[in-house]
Amino acid sequence: MSSSGKEDGPLSSGRQEGRGRPSYVTRDLTQGSIPRNLWFLAWPQMIEAGLNVADHLADLLWAGWLGSLAIAGLGVAQTYTQLVMMVRRGLDLSIRAVIARAVGAGNIDLANHAALQGLTLSIAYLLTLCSAGVILTDYLLGLIGVSEAVRAEGALYMRVQFIGVAAMGLRTTGAAMLQSAGDAVTPMKAAVVSRLFHIVLSPFLVFGWMGFPSLGLAGAALANVLAQLVGCWMTFAPLFRGSLRLHLTLRGYRLDFPLCWNLVRIGMPACVAQAERGFAQLLLLGFVTPFGDVALAAYSITRRIEILAHASNVGFGQASGTLIGQNLGAGYPQRAKQTLGWALTYASVLNAVLGLLVIAFPRPILMLFNQEAELLSVAVVWLQIQGLAFIFMGPSFVFQQSFNIAGDMMGPLVVTLIGFWGFQIPLAWLLSHHTGLGQFGIPWAIMISMVVRVALFIPYTWSGRWLRVKVI
Repeated sequence: MSSSGKEDGPLSSGRQEGRGRPSYVTRDLTQGSIPRNLWFLAWPQMIEAGLNVADHLADLLWAGWLGSLAIAGLGVAQTYTQLVMMVRRGLDLSIRAVIARAVGAGNIDLANHAALQGLTLSIAYLLTLCSAGVILTDYLLGLIGVSEAVRAEGALYMRVQFIGVAAMGLRTTGAAMLQSAGDAVTPMKAAVVSRLFHIVLSPFLVFGWMGFPSLGLAGAALANVLAQLVGCWMTFAPLFRGSLRLHLTLRGYRLDFPLCWNLVRIGMPACVAQAERGFAQLLLLGFVTPFGDVALAAYSITRRIEILAHASNVGFGQASGTLIGQNLGAGYPQRAKQTLGWALTYASVLNAVLGLLVIAFPRPILMLFNQEAELLSVAVVWLQIQGLAFIFMGPSFVFQQSFNIAGDMMGPLVVTLIGFWGFQIPLAWLLSHHTGLGQFGIPWAIMISMVVRVALFIPYTWSGRWLRVKVI
């Protein structure tokens, strides 16, 4: 597998946009070593993804100190708020696809224009869905049949968290713009500051330290809102100042309906894929609920650990997609194929190591969040089964993100539909309700579904359709 080697591309043919700016802002990702370019983009996105998960894990830590009912309430609330974020990611993916192609082709004006149109769509989506979430919180909690005790713990947290999701959605939209243009460092800086702010402030508002109000679990959500607002400012201020490769300005702004429609058209399959993934998670939650509050708490903890382990996949998947998009925009499909191969190799190795660690040491990991013996006895089994799924999680996500950001979102949609609705959901019901596995049939179904998705992505990669999709 070759790691470099080609003639000068559009980004390096005399353009002087990089003068006076940091090298991480203007680096030409269509030139040089592919593994180095991949790591250049991946490591900041791994850190950012890990820190984005940190707000959920920090909340889980505080909930663990409040008890297993708080953990269950938090898990249900975060499932709903994550659904809003998951569906919105389809729009972010279309923004990434268009900006990456435009930057690869050397058309920065088109990249700036697409960024502003995408931001407009994101604001409209977040205002609509998050407002509805705040209003319908009680109905949504009752919809999946949680107990009154769990609802009491999670309702206020969920309402405040929906407000935080609006701010987080804007920050991640800005991050998508920057990363697809080749700057993964600026979004990482915003994530570091906002996440540390959240982690430090949360216990003061949860437990009422040093005269702050004691808000319980809702205090962690309020700290998240304030932290996300800080992150938004750090992401968008340099974008509008013009100190980066992209420069957003409202002078002469107009709503470009054809481009907005193109963004929606490109991103719609990914929106559907993310939506059905989110609804599948809600169904899984419904399958877990009849097994009791302890099972629900075990599911909540192990899901958050899985999301944290997923950070490396986010880094490699999004880095791979950006490199593929820019190289396709520059007219170098061979480099795009080599990028996918390197990303799959790195993600597979890292996830295999993480999976083995989780299988070997589940109890010490779980005890970071809760030490209740009854909960640990159940959660250990959940986590060990999901550790097997980790091994296949990395390649699956790299395939999906690489194709999505290349602009081919229909293939991943079909694979996701088959994986979730053809295997995961039916198997989760059958194994948990009609075999002796009980609740542990659910993580086994998740693991089997992950294997199926990887198996389906392999022949799709060989087809080469993802290299021929027109984006701009």
